[in-house]
Amino acid sequence: MADTSLDGRRVLVLVTNYGVEQDELLVPLNKLKAQGAKVTVAAAKAESVRTLVGDKDPGETVEPTTTFDAVDSDDYELLLIPGGTLNVDTLRLDAKAVETAKAFVTSGRPIAAICHGPWLLVEAGVLEDKTLTSYPSLKTDIRNAGAKAWVDESVVSDSAGGYTLVTSRTPKDLDDFLGAINKVLNAS
Repeated sequence: MADTSLDGRRVLVLVTNYGVEQDELLVPLNKLKAQGAKVTVAAAKAESVRTLVGDKDPGETVEPTTTFDAVDSDDYELLLIPGGTLNVDTLRLDAKAVETAKAFVTSGRPIAAICHGPWLLVEAGVLEDKTLTSYPSLKTDIRNAGAKAWVDESVVSDSAGGYTLVTSRTPKDLDDFLGAINKVLNAS
């Protein structure tokens, strides 16, 4: 059996304070922590994060670890961007969030984005020559951002362009998404 321990691996999760898809935040957060990873949730503000289920129904509330302004992205090995239409639409308008995504790419560290999460990467201009997946409505945005291809698969891991990008479509793909994140963290 492959090594699934993530002891000491450092993961940064970027979210806004309202609208993140509940399972796309909580499932990775809980599973990565259970495997020994140190997961930091950075939010726009030092206030509770209200998750949503299906972009409309109230979900659980999560307390962030820090804020975008206070976090040093250099301290982390992987950037995780959960979806939620409202979450990422707001996230991509935040200069610090965009800067953080660019910093991971520039340094060659991996990024994992699910559902609407790749919208932040569209805004950051870091999808050139990448093959990825996402929630289907992002397909045109991703292609227009210079991606090589958008594919309809449960998980895509692409190492073109000097950094690894792991993407998935929806919460239904979380098992495959987390498996790919595990491989990336154990390979680095």
